[in-house]
Amino acid sequence: EGAFPFDAVLDFTWLTPRQKAMRIYHSDVALMDSCDICVAHMTPYRGPSMDVGTAYEMGYMRAQGKPVLGYTNVVGDVFARTAQFVGGRERLRLRETGVHEDPDAMMIEGMGMVDNLMLDGAVITSGFEIEIHEVPHDRRYVDLTGFERCLVQLKAKGF
Repeated sequence: EGAFPFDAVLDFTWLTPRQKAMRIYHSDVALMDSCDICVAHMTPYRGPSMDVGTAYEMGYMRAQGKPVLGYTNVVGDVFARTAQFVGGRERLRLRETGVHEDPDAMMIEGMGMVDNLMLDGAVITSGFEIEIHEVPHDRRYVDLTGFERCLVQLKAKGF
């Protein structure tokens, strides 16, 4: 049975924004604790990388030894998206290694991964592959083809 953080009905009456945030946090943690598997939507969100909350959830679940799967509705690796995000202003830092950096002199991870290597690694060490499926821009956050492909992977592994 699937679980989604927005499924929870929370009472925010009289709460400050910080208290509201903490109520959501504790609700999400309790939900993750009740789940056996994480299927993460890794499509870039507000930048070249996936939603940081989802990234936290992937790490939390993997740290508990639970399988993590992921899917993205954008083709391409995090290096290409970051280069586009910085407007093509990335530059070569070390010619010998091919390491690039952004305009703030921060290294751009260029290992051919969908997202940060720790996130891809959470899926790979769980015994799965990230499902990559290109969709039109207006369908990026609602198309469930990659999610369905993750379910096929789970079934193939006997879950």
